[in-house]
Amino acid sequence: MDVKPTAYSNRVMDHFQNPRNVGTLEGENVAVGKVGNPVCGDLMEIFIRVVDDRIDDIKFRTFGCGSAIATSSMITEMAKGKTLDEAMGITRQDVATELEGLPPRKMHCSNLAADALHAAIQNYRSSLGRLVQAESPSALPDVNTFAGEDAFFGKGVYYSIDDPAILKDTRVLVLDSGPASAILSQDLIKHTDRVIFLTAEGPESVRETAELLKQSGVKVLFKSQLEEIKGHEDVEKVLIHDLAENDYYDLVVDAVVIMREACAA
Repeated sequence: MDVKPTAYSNRVMDHFQNPRNVGTLEGENVAVGKVGNPVCGDLMEIFIRVVDDRIDDIKFRTFGCGSAIATSSMITEMAKGKTLDEAMGITRQDVATELEGLPPRKMHCSNLAADALHAAIQNYRSSLGRLVQAESPSALPDVNTFAGEDAFFGKGVYYSIDDPAILKDTRVLVLDSGPASAILSQDLIKHTDRVIFLTAEGPESVRETAELLKQSGVKVLFKSQLEEIKGHEDVEKVLIHDLAENDYYDLVVDAVVIMREACAA
C-alpha cells in the first residue's frame, strides 16, 4: 500500500512502515479488545496481558489503512507498563498528538485505537482476567433489553426519524425491524454516506432488501445483533455480536435507530 509522505508526519510513517508489538497473546490474564468500522473497512484487535493491575505485555492485529496500523502501533507503546487506570486515561487525541498529527479524514483511526485498548481493559476487568465467550442466542432479543438504550435515549438513540437530515454526516446504525427500517436507511444515505443496516438474518433471507440497500450505498451487517450502546455523554460506539462467528466487537457510531411502534407516540 502506498502512503504519500506529504500527507503524514514522519512519526506516522515510521510506525506504519515499522510497526511495534504486532501479534497476539494467549494464556492467563489476557484479554482482547476488538473494534471495527465497516464503513471504511478498518478492524483492530488489541491484546493485553495484565500483571499486578499493570499492562505487562500488549500486542495488536490490524486490518486497515496506514493510519490504522500506525495508531495501533503507537497506542501499544503508550500503554505498555501503565496501570489499567492510566491506560484507560489514554484518549483519542493523545494518540494523534503522539503521532505528531493525523490528516482530519484519518482521525477516526486514532479513535479506533483508543477504543480497542479501552475495550480490552474493560473485557479484562469484566471477565476477571479470563477470556470468556457467551453462548450465541438463537434470536434477536427484545428491544427493551439493549444495555445502554435508556441512558442514551435522546443522546444518539432514536425510535423514529421524521427528518433524516438531522443525522447529516453522522455514523448511523439502523436495526432491522422490517421494511420501514430498510426504507429509512435508504433515506438516510442521502444525507450521510455512513449508514449501517444491522440484521440477524443471513444474506439468503433478505436478499432483495440487501441488494437494494447495497445499491443505495448502505452497508449491511448480516447475522449480527446489537448487545450494548456505549459512550460518555452521547452515543460513541456499540457492542456487536457476530452470530456467525460467535464473536463480539465494538463499532464506532454516532446514532442508533431502533424503530418500534410502541415508542413512536
